[in-house]
Amino acid sequence: MTKEINFNQLLIEYRTLWNNRLLSADEGAEQILKTAITRELKDENSHPRVRRSVHEKFYFAVKRVMESHLAESDKQSLIHVHLEMMEQLK
Repeated sequence: MTKEINFNQLLIEYRTLWNNRLLSADEGAEQILKTAITRELKDENSHPRVRRSVHEKFYFAVKRVMESHLAESDKQSLIHVHLEMMEQLK
């Protein structure tokens, strides 16, 4: 991706998608967002017996972003970060 990502803005937008999600404020916006997305993909916010696979969670996350009210550039940036985190989970 050639465009520089504004992680502060992206974190604000991510919070609108997950309004009940607790996100640590002890780190920078980039680290908070990447940690939150990794936890989302690993389904760490669900009980272990009902957790879904990383691929299912990725699909649902991308679908949620695409169906959101966010600006197209923010959608693309969020999906880019999801892809980056998915690559690290492989």
